[in-house]
Amino acid sequence: MKLKHHFMKSTVILSMVASTALYATNGDTLVGVGAKTRAMGGAGIAFSHGAESTLVNPALITHVQDTEISFGGTIFMPSIKTETPMSGGKKSKSDADISMIPAVAAVSHLDNGLHIGAGMWGTAGMGTDFRGHPDLFDMETTLQLMQFAVPVAYKFGGLSLGIAPILQYGSLDIHYNYGGTNVGDGQHQDFGLGASLGATYDFGTGFTVGAVYKTKIKMDYGNAIPTATAPFGLSFGSHLDQPAEFGIGLGWRSGPHGIAIDWKRILWSHATGYKEFNWDDQDVFAIGYQYDAGTWSARIGFNHGKTPIKASGNPAIDMFNLLGFPATQENHFTLGGTYAFSKNFSADVTAVYGFNKDSSADVSAMFGSGAQVKNKHSELGLTVQLNYKF
Repeated sequence: MKLKHHFMKSTVILSMVASTALYATNGDTLVGVGAKTRAMGGAGIAFSHGAESTLVNPALITHVQDTEISFGGTIFMPSIKTETPMSGGKKSKSDADISMIPAVAAVSHLDNGLHIGAGMWGTAGMGTDFRGHPDLFDMETTLQLMQFAVPVAYKFGGLSLGIAPILQYGSLDIHYNYGGTNVGDGQHQDFGLGASLGATYDFGTGFTVGAVYKTKIKMDYGNAIPTATAPFGLSFGSHLDQPAEFGIGLGWRSGPHGIAIDWKRILWSHATGYKEFNWDDQDVFAIGYQYDAGTWSARIGFNHGKTPIKASGNPAIDMFNLLGFPATQENHFTLGGTYAFSKNFSADVTAVYGFNKDSSADVSAMFGSGAQVKNKHSELGLTVQLNYKF
Protein backbone atom coordinates (compact mmCIF):
# COMPACT_ATOMS: atom_id res chain seq x y z
CA MET A 1 0.00 0.00 0.00
CA LYS A 2 2.92 2.32 0.67
CA LEU A 3 4.19 1.64 -2.84
CA LYS A 4 0.80 2.43 -4.32
CA HIS A 5 0.55 5.60 -2.25
CA HIS A 6 3.88 6.91 -3.58
CA PHE A 7 2.97 6.03 -7.14
CA MET A 8 -0.39 7.71 -6.85
CA LYS A 9 1.24 10.79 -5.41
CA SER A 10 3.45 11.17 -8.46
CA THR A 11 0.76 10.47 -11.03
CA VAL A 12 -1.62 12.96 -9.46
CA ILE A 13 1.04 15.65 -9.44
CA LEU A 14 1.93 14.95 -13.06
CA SER A 15 -1.69 15.30 -14.11
CA MET A 16 -1.72 18.95 -13.15
CA VAL A 17 0.24 20.18 -16.13
CA ALA A 18 0.56 17.18 -18.38
CA SER A 19 -1.49 18.58 -21.18
CA THR A 20 0.81 21.54 -21.68
CA ALA A 21 3.82 19.30 -22.10
CA LEU A 22 2.07 16.87 -24.40
CA TYR A 23 1.32 19.76 -26.67
CA ALA A 24 4.83 20.96 -26.27
CA THR A 25 7.94 20.90 -28.38
CA ASN A 26 10.39 23.27 -26.65
CA GLY A 27 9.05 22.70 -23.15
CA ASP A 28 5.46 23.91 -23.55
CA THR A 29 6.35 26.28 -26.40
CA LEU A 30 5.66 25.53 -30.04
CA VAL A 31 8.48 25.23 -32.57
CA GLY A 32 7.53 28.53 -34.14
CA VAL A 33 4.11 30.11 -34.59
CA GLY A 34 2.88 30.62 -38.15
CA ALA A 35 3.43 28.30 -41.11
CA LYS A 36 6.47 30.02 -42.62
CA THR A 37 8.31 30.40 -39.30
CA ARG A 38 7.59 26.76 -38.39
CA ALA A 39 8.91 25.61 -41.79
CA MET A 40 12.22 27.34 -41.02
CA GLY A 41 12.77 25.48 -37.76
CA GLY A 42 11.02 28.16 -35.71
CA ALA A 43 13.60 30.80 -36.65
CA GLY A 44 11.98 34.20 -37.17
CA ILE A 45 13.25 36.78 -34.68
CA ALA A 46 15.06 38.70 -37.47
CA PHE A 47 13.43 37.24 -40.60
CA SER A 48 10.07 38.73 -41.56
CA HIS A 49 7.18 36.63 -42.83
CA GLY A 50 4.59 39.39 -43.05
CA ALA A 51 1.56 39.36 -40.77
CA GLU A 52 2.49 36.09 -39.04
CA SER A 53 5.56 37.83 -37.56
CA THR A 54 3.05 39.44 -35.19
CA LEU A 55 3.28 36.19 -33.25
CA VAL A 56 7.10 36.04 -33.19
CA ASN A 57 8.66 39.53 -33.01
CA PRO A 58 6.33 42.57 -33.06
CA ALA A 59 9.07 44.76 -34.56
CA LEU A 60 8.97 42.75 -37.79
CA ILE A 61 5.45 43.88 -38.71
CA THR A 62 7.08 47.01 -40.17
CA HIS A 63 7.91 44.89 -43.25
CA VAL A 64 4.21 44.82 -44.21
CA GLN A 65 3.69 47.38 -46.99
CA ASP A 66 -0.08 47.92 -46.81
CA THR A 67 -2.45 45.44 -45.09
CA GLU A 68 -2.01 41.71 -44.71
CA ILE A 69 -4.03 38.95 -43.02
CA SER A 70 -2.87 35.39 -42.22
CA PHE A 71 -5.03 32.69 -40.71
CA GLY A 72 -4.66 28.94 -40.34
CA GLY A 73 -4.13 26.12 -37.91
CA THR A 74 -1.93 23.23 -36.90
CA ILE A 75 -3.02 19.65 -36.41
CA PHE A 76 -0.73 18.38 -33.67
CA MET A 77 -0.32 14.60 -33.28
CA PRO A 78 1.92 13.40 -30.44
CA SER A 79 2.54 9.74 -29.72
CA ILE A 80 3.22 9.09 -26.03
CA LYS A 81 3.86 5.55 -24.79
CA THR A 82 4.86 4.87 -21.19
CA GLU A 83 5.82 1.95 -19.04
CA THR A 84 5.91 2.01 -15.24
CA PRO A 85 6.77 -0.55 -12.56
CA MET A 86 3.00 -0.83 -11.96
CA SER A 87 2.31 -1.72 -15.60
CA GLY A 88 3.81 -5.20 -15.61
CA GLY A 89 5.96 -4.41 -18.64
CA LYS A 90 2.98 -3.08 -20.63
CA LYS A 91 3.25 0.28 -22.39
CA SER A 92 0.24 2.58 -22.02
CA LYS A 93 -0.60 5.07 -24.77
CA SER A 94 -2.40 8.34 -24.08
CA ASP A 95 -5.58 8.64 -26.13
CA ALA A 96 -5.15 12.42 -26.25
CA ASP A 97 -3.17 12.11 -29.48
CA ILE A 98 -4.60 14.84 -31.71
CA SER A 99 -5.47 18.52 -31.26
CA MET A 100 -6.12 21.61 -33.36
CA ILE A 101 -4.14 24.81 -32.75
CA PRO A 102 -5.39 28.05 -34.35
CA ALA A 103 -3.33 31.08 -35.41
CA VAL A 104 -4.64 34.36 -36.83
CA ALA A 105 -2.80 37.64 -37.49
CA ALA A 106 -3.51 40.93 -39.22
CA VAL A 107 -1.23 43.94 -39.81
CA SER A 108 -1.80 47.33 -41.38
CA HIS A 109 0.68 50.07 -42.31
CA LEU A 110 -0.88 53.32 -41.14
CA ASP A 111 1.51 56.10 -42.12
CA ASN A 112 4.97 57.53 -41.52
CA GLY A 113 6.50 54.23 -40.40
CA LEU A 114 3.72 53.32 -37.94
CA HIS A 115 2.24 49.81 -38.08
CA ILE A 116 -0.48 48.17 -35.99
CA GLY A 117 -1.81 44.63 -35.88
CA ALA A 118 -3.69 41.98 -33.98
CA GLY A 119 -2.96 38.31 -33.35
CA MET A 120 -4.44 35.26 -31.70
CA TRP A 121 -2.78 31.89 -31.32
CA GLY A 122 -2.90 28.74 -29.22
CA THR A 123 0.08 27.88 -27.05
CA ALA A 124 -1.36 24.69 -25.52
CA GLY A 125 -4.42 22.72 -26.41
CA MET A 126 -4.61 19.11 -25.29
CA GLY A 127 -4.33 16.84 -22.29
CA THR A 128 -3.58 13.30 -21.18
CA ASP A 129 -6.25 10.66 -21.40
CA PHE A 130 -5.50 7.40 -19.62
CA ARG A 131 -9.08 6.28 -19.15
CA GLY A 132 -9.18 2.51 -19.26
CA HIS A 133 -5.73 2.31 -17.68
CA PRO A 134 -6.31 1.68 -13.96
CA ASP A 135 -2.55 1.42 -13.41
CA LEU A 136 -2.59 5.16 -14.21
CA PHE A 137 -5.79 5.70 -12.19
CA ASP A 138 -7.94 6.49 -15.24
CA MET A 139 -6.39 9.93 -15.19
CA GLU A 140 -7.66 12.59 -17.58
CA THR A 141 -6.46 16.20 -17.70
CA THR A 142 -6.94 19.23 -19.93
CA LEU A 143 -4.92 22.43 -20.04
CA GLN A 144 -5.64 24.96 -22.78
CA LEU A 145 -3.84 28.26 -23.34
CA MET A 146 -4.68 30.97 -25.86
CA GLN A 147 -2.89 34.30 -26.33
CA PHE A 148 -4.25 37.52 -27.84
CA ALA A 149 -1.95 40.41 -28.78
CA VAL A 150 -2.20 43.88 -30.35
CA PRO A 151 1.28 44.84 -31.61
CA VAL A 152 2.33 48.37 -32.46
CA ALA A 153 5.62 49.02 -34.25
CA TYR A 154 7.50 52.00 -35.62
CA LYS A 155 10.28 52.10 -38.20
CA PHE A 156 12.78 54.91 -38.64
CA GLY A 157 15.73 54.28 -40.89
CA GLY A 158 16.92 50.72 -40.47
CA LEU A 159 15.64 50.43 -36.89
CA SER A 160 12.25 48.96 -36.02
CA LEU A 161 10.79 48.84 -32.51
CA GLY A 162 7.64 46.99 -31.48
CA ILE A 163 5.53 46.21 -28.46
CA ALA A 164 2.61 43.79 -28.13
CA PRO A 165 0.47 43.68 -24.97
CA ILE A 166 -0.70 40.09 -24.42
CA LEU A 167 -3.89 38.77 -22.87
CA GLN A 168 -3.68 35.04 -22.09
CA TYR A 169 -6.66 32.77 -21.43
CA GLY A 170 -6.12 29.48 -19.61
CA SER A 171 -8.33 26.55 -18.67
CA LEU A 172 -7.33 23.64 -16.41
CA ASP A 173 -9.27 20.50 -15.48
CA ILE A 174 -7.87 17.57 -13.47
CA HIS A 175 -9.67 14.42 -12.43
CA TYR A 176 -8.80 10.83 -11.59
CA ASN A 177 -10.04 7.84 -9.66
CA TYR A 178 -8.40 6.66 -6.45
CA GLY A 179 -9.73 3.74 -4.46
CA GLY A 180 -13.15 4.10 -6.11
CA THR A 181 -13.34 7.84 -5.29
CA ASN A 182 -13.42 10.46 -8.03
CA VAL A 183 -11.07 13.36 -7.24
CA GLY A 184 -11.23 16.73 -8.96
CA ASP A 185 -12.64 20.24 -8.62
CA GLY A 186 -13.88 20.73 -12.17
CA GLN A 187 -12.69 23.16 -14.79
CA HIS A 188 -10.92 26.33 -13.64
CA GLN A 189 -10.19 29.32 -15.87
CA ASP A 190 -8.08 32.45 -15.62
CA PHE A 191 -6.79 35.43 -17.60
CA GLY A 192 -3.24 36.74 -17.34
CA LEU A 193 -1.44 39.80 -18.72
CA GLY A 194 1.99 40.06 -20.28
CA ALA A 195 3.84 41.72 -23.14
CA SER A 196 6.25 41.05 -25.96
CA LEU A 197 8.95 43.62 -26.78
CA GLY A 198 10.97 43.46 -30.00
CA ALA A 199 13.59 45.29 -32.04
CA THR A 200 15.29 44.74 -35.40
CA TYR A 201 17.94 46.56 -37.37
CA ASP A 202 18.24 46.25 -41.15
CA PHE A 203 21.75 47.05 -42.37
CA GLY A 204 20.52 47.53 -45.93
CA THR A 205 22.89 44.86 -47.23
CA GLY A 206 20.60 41.86 -46.83
CA PHE A 207 21.50 41.37 -43.16
CA THR A 208 19.06 41.96 -40.29
CA VAL A 209 19.55 41.43 -36.56
CA GLY A 210 16.72 41.15 -34.06
CA ALA A 211 15.92 40.70 -30.38
CA VAL A 212 12.72 39.87 -28.49
CA TYR A 213 11.61 39.58 -24.86
CA LYS A 214 8.33 38.11 -23.55
CA THR A 215 7.35 38.71 -19.95
CA LYS A 216 6.16 36.04 -17.52
CA ILE A 217 2.39 35.62 -17.35
CA LYS A 218 0.88 34.69 -13.99
CA MET A 219 -1.99 32.20 -14.07
CA ASP A 220 -4.11 31.11 -11.09
CA TYR A 221 -6.32 28.03 -11.44
CA GLY A 222 -8.05 28.23 -8.07
CA ASN A 223 -8.58 24.89 -6.33
CA ALA A 224 -7.77 22.69 -9.31
CA ILE A 225 -4.22 21.88 -8.17
CA PRO A 226 -4.74 22.01 -4.35
CA THR A 227 -7.75 19.67 -4.64
CA ALA A 228 -5.78 17.17 -6.71
CA THR A 229 -2.89 17.06 -4.23
CA ALA A 230 -4.71 17.45 -0.90
CA PRO A 231 -5.59 13.73 -0.48
CA PHE A 232 -1.86 13.04 -0.11
CA GLY A 233 -0.98 15.74 2.39
CA LEU A 234 0.79 17.83 -0.25
CA SER A 235 0.69 21.59 -0.17
CA PHE A 236 0.84 23.00 -3.69
CA GLY A 237 -0.21 26.46 -4.76
CA SER A 238 -2.75 27.33 -7.41
CA HIS A 239 -0.35 28.97 -9.90
CA LEU A 240 0.98 27.59 -13.18
CA ASP A 241 2.75 30.57 -14.72
CA GLN A 242 3.91 30.91 -18.30
CA PRO A 243 7.66 31.63 -18.15
CA ALA A 244 9.47 34.67 -19.50
CA GLU A 245 11.73 34.18 -22.51
CA PHE A 246 14.18 36.23 -24.56
CA GLY A 247 16.11 35.68 -27.75
CA ILE A 248 18.23 37.09 -30.55
CA GLY A 249 18.22 36.33 -34.24
CA LEU A 250 20.01 36.90 -37.54
CA GLY A 251 18.38 37.12 -40.96
CA TRP A 252 20.02 37.20 -44.39
CA ARG A 253 18.49 37.55 -47.86
CA SER A 254 20.20 37.53 -51.24
CA GLY A 255 18.14 37.10 -54.38
CA PRO A 256 15.91 34.03 -53.92
CA HIS A 257 17.91 32.76 -50.93
CA GLY A 258 17.22 33.44 -47.28
CA ILE A 259 18.70 32.14 -44.00
CA ALA A 260 17.42 32.68 -40.45
CA ILE A 261 19.24 31.73 -37.25
CA ASP A 262 17.75 32.15 -33.74
CA TRP A 263 18.71 31.53 -30.15
CA LYS A 264 16.29 31.95 -27.28
CA ARG A 265 16.24 31.14 -23.57
CA ILE A 266 13.07 30.10 -21.74
CA LEU A 267 13.15 30.79 -17.98
CA TRP A 268 11.32 27.72 -16.62
CA SER A 269 13.20 27.81 -13.31
CA HIS A 270 11.67 31.24 -12.57
CA ALA A 271 8.05 30.26 -13.28
CA THR A 272 5.85 29.11 -10.39
CA GLY A 273 4.46 25.66 -11.09
CA TYR A 274 7.56 24.59 -13.02
CA LYS A 275 10.39 25.55 -10.70
CA GLU A 276 8.82 23.42 -7.92
CA PHE A 277 9.36 20.40 -10.13
CA ASN A 278 12.96 21.26 -10.92
CA TRP A 279 12.61 22.42 -14.51
CA ASP A 280 15.78 24.09 -15.73
CA ASP A 281 16.08 27.12 -18.01
CA GLN A 282 16.15 26.01 -21.64
CA ASP A 283 18.29 27.12 -24.58
CA VAL A 284 16.65 26.71 -27.99
CA PHE A 285 18.56 26.93 -31.28
CA ALA A 286 16.82 27.19 -34.65
CA ILE A 287 18.05 27.50 -38.23
CA GLY A 288 16.10 27.70 -41.46
CA TYR A 289 16.62 28.17 -45.19
CA GLN A 290 14.18 29.64 -47.73
CA TYR A 291 14.22 29.60 -51.52
CA ASP A 292 11.79 32.14 -52.98
CA ALA A 293 11.04 31.68 -56.69
CA GLY A 294 8.31 34.31 -56.75
CA THR A 295 5.13 32.32 -57.33
CA TRP A 296 6.35 29.58 -54.99
CA SER A 297 8.72 29.22 -52.05
CA ALA A 298 10.34 26.23 -50.34
CA ARG A 299 11.63 26.11 -46.76
CA ILE A 300 13.55 23.70 -44.57
CA GLY A 301 14.75 23.94 -40.98
CA PHE A 302 16.03 22.33 -37.83
CA ASN A 303 15.29 23.06 -34.17
CA HIS A 304 17.17 21.85 -31.09
CA GLY A 305 16.12 22.53 -27.51
CA LYS A 306 17.67 20.51 -24.70
CA THR A 307 14.94 19.17 -22.44
CA PRO A 308 14.37 21.41 -19.39
CA ILE A 309 13.73 18.33 -17.23
CA LYS A 310 16.60 17.42 -14.93
CA ALA A 311 17.00 14.87 -12.15
CA SER A 312 15.75 16.23 -8.85
CA GLY A 313 16.83 13.45 -6.50
CA ASN A 314 13.18 12.91 -5.63
CA PRO A 315 11.84 9.83 -7.48
CA ALA A 316 8.23 11.04 -7.28
CA ILE A 317 9.12 14.32 -8.98
CA ASP A 318 11.35 12.59 -11.53
CA MET A 319 8.59 10.15 -12.43
CA PHE A 320 6.10 13.01 -12.57
CA ASN A 321 8.31 14.91 -15.00
CA LEU A 322 8.83 11.94 -17.27
CA LEU A 323 5.24 10.67 -17.32
CA GLY A 324 3.37 13.95 -17.16
CA PHE A 325 5.81 16.16 -19.05
CA PRO A 326 6.96 14.39 -22.20
CA ALA A 327 9.00 17.54 -22.81
CA THR A 328 11.83 15.20 -23.68
CA GLN A 329 11.77 16.12 -27.38
CA GLU A 330 15.01 17.82 -28.35
CA ASN A 331 15.34 17.65 -32.15
CA HIS A 332 12.81 18.67 -34.80
CA PHE A 333 13.03 18.62 -38.60
CA THR A 334 10.80 21.05 -40.51
CA LEU A 335 9.73 21.34 -44.15
CA GLY A 336 7.24 23.56 -45.94
CA GLY A 337 6.34 25.74 -48.86
CA THR A 338 4.14 28.54 -50.23
CA TYR A 339 2.23 28.90 -53.47
CA ALA A 340 0.98 32.31 -54.63
CA PHE A 341 -2.29 32.06 -56.55
CA SER A 342 -2.10 35.79 -57.27
CA LYS A 343 -0.18 38.83 -56.08
CA ASN A 344 -2.71 39.11 -53.24
CA PHE A 345 -3.49 35.54 -52.21
CA SER A 346 -1.17 32.69 -51.15
CA ALA A 347 -1.27 29.46 -49.16
CA ASP A 348 1.35 27.79 -46.92
CA VAL A 349 1.78 24.17 -45.92
CA THR A 350 4.28 23.01 -43.27
CA ALA A 351 5.23 19.74 -41.57
CA VAL A 352 7.19 19.52 -38.29
CA TYR A 353 8.46 16.16 -37.10
CA GLY A 354 9.89 15.48 -33.64
CA PHE A 355 12.16 12.44 -33.73
CA ASN A 356 11.49 9.43 -31.51
CA LYS A 357 13.02 10.04 -28.10
CA ASP A 358 13.43 7.28 -25.50
CA SER A 359 13.78 8.43 -21.90
CA SER A 360 13.84 6.74 -18.51
CA ALA A 361 13.98 7.61 -14.82
CA ASP A 362 15.27 5.56 -11.92
CA VAL A 363 12.55 5.13 -9.30
CA SER A 364 14.29 2.44 -7.22
CA ALA A 365 13.67 4.39 -4.02
CA MET A 366 9.94 3.93 -4.56
CA PHE A 367 9.62 0.52 -6.19
CA GLY A 368 12.80 -1.39 -5.36
CA SER A 369 16.18 -1.91 -6.98
CA GLY A 370 16.32 -1.39 -10.74
CA ALA A 371 12.80 0.04 -11.08
CA GLN A 372 12.39 2.52 -13.93
CA VAL A 373 9.78 4.55 -15.72
CA LYS A 374 10.22 4.48 -19.51
CA ASN A 375 8.86 6.85 -22.11
CA LYS A 376 8.84 6.88 -25.92
CA HIS A 377 7.82 10.17 -27.51
CA SER A 378 7.45 11.33 -31.10
CA GLU A 379 5.29 14.03 -32.64
CA LEU A 380 4.05 15.34 -35.97
CA GLY A 381 2.52 18.72 -36.68
CA LEU A 382 0.84 19.75 -39.96
CA THR A 383 0.14 23.46 -40.54
CA VAL A 384 -1.99 25.08 -43.24
CA GLN A 385 -2.20 28.86 -43.55
CA LEU A 386 -3.87 31.31 -45.95
CA ASN A 387 -2.55 34.83 -46.57
CA TYR A 388 -4.22 37.84 -48.18
CA LYS A 389 -2.72 41.23 -49.00
CA PHE A 390 -4.65 44.35 -49.98
